[in-house]
Amino acid sequence: MALYEHVFLARQDLSQAQVDQLAATATEIVEANEGKVTKTETWGLKNLAYKIDRNRKAHFVMLNIEGPGSVVSELERQTRINEDVIRYMTIRVEEHEEGPSVMMRKNERDSKKRRDREERD
Repeated sequence: MALYEHVFLARQDLSQAQVDQLAATATEIVEANEGKVTKTETWGLKNLAYKIDRNRKAHFVMLNIEGPGSVVSELERQTRINEDVIRYMTIRVEEHEEGPSVMMRKNERDSKKRRDREERD
């Protein structure tokens, strides 16, 4: 089975529960097409480098997917239809990262720096 990473950006005005529902829907699509989601990460609300459809921020979500190419085709088709998703990208990878992704490690590092700075003050 092929391995994929699927990242999508959801509109900024959605609640965290709605973003989690989008991720759950994507997982259902993958599993309905004989695939498997091995990891789901929500990176949170982040600033965009430029406006996309009048949005300055977006909720970022990453899914690690294991399955045939037809899974990706169907997932991208459904994602294209959904108005809450403003961008998406699916790439094929040789192997999935173990543990947290680079974005999650960055969040942890930034929060640690923030705590250290607050302790000094």
